[in-house]
Amino acid sequence: MCGAWLFGTRVFEFFTSLFESMKVLKLLPNFLTILRIVLSLFLLFLLLNTRTYFSFLTPFHINMISSLVFLFAALTDLLDGYIARSYKAKSRFGEIFDPLADKILILSAFLGLVHLDRVNAWIPFVILGREFFISGLRVLAANEKKDIPVNALGKYKTVSQVVAIGALLANLTYSYVLVAIAVFLTLYSGIDYTIKYYKS
Repeated sequence: MCGAWLFGTRVFEFFTSLFESMKVLKLLPNFLTILRIVLSLFLLFLLLNTRTYFSFLTPFHINMISSLVFLFAALTDLLDGYIARSYKAKSRFGEIFDPLADKILILSAFLGLVHLDRVNAWIPFVILGREFFISGLRVLAANEKKDIPVNALGKYKTVSQVVAIGALLANLTYSYVLVAIAVFLTLYSGIDYTIKYYKS
């Protein structure tokens, strides 16, 4: 067991050093961002065409495929951020398109869920409205050189949204509870950031 773990570690280190020498890691965050956008558009296409192009799939398979595609796309957001920070691979492209890709993913999932009547239309309106409003405040804060510290609320909000949407896509029984938590954290974190902006 230890030998297998050691071997796996050596293999990982080898490929990491190889990637670094090839400067692949510098491009990987941007690739993951583009992949997230592509997966988001595929997810939306899948959810909007369950009775046409994907009519050969059962509802169970639609639920599983859509939830897995969404969760994998969400994982790419975690990975590209980690790689960009760890290997100093931040770029202007990433600064612009990474947050945009996140919003495209959330919007695509919610549009599909509204189409399937699994969520009320006001819920994505509230969540996405908050996201765009706070994005605007961040731009203003940057232009005014205001230093607004990031707290754990934003992370909790993001996790709650991902879990809630994943549950809705999988059509889990008590997914509405997770949606309620996500909406609460979304609004609460937005109010918290707004207060900090005006106090700073």
